[in-house]
Amino acid sequence: MAADDVQAALARLRERGYLDDAAYARALVRRRAESRGARAIGAELFAKGIGREVAGVALAGLDREAELEAAERLVRRFGRGLAGNELLQSVGPKLLRRGFAPNLVREACRRATASQP
Repeated sequence: MAADDVQAALARLRERGYLDDAAYARALVRRRAESRGARAIGAELFAKGIGREVAGVALAGLDREAELEAAERLVRRFGRGLAGNELLQSVGPKLLRRGFAPNLVREACRRATASQP
């Protein structure tokens, strides 16, 4: 293919919204936010070639409280029957590997322990 043909095809794809990094980044953040923290999502966006600025805007849409609730759901799932420090030591590393910030992991474990009967 000639370079002009390639450029024309790319222009048509952009016009139709098929090559929209910002929309892709927002969609990926929405999908991954249920099971991943902002750090892991940001790393995935970077690995997929999304620029820092576009990724930053998409990640800014993450609500801290929603991220905390997602972490708390994972704490309950992974830490059944555990509480307190034992819960943090068991589940904490799993959440850190999923990209949740350390302070968020501690808070999610504290909330999960406090809500246990």
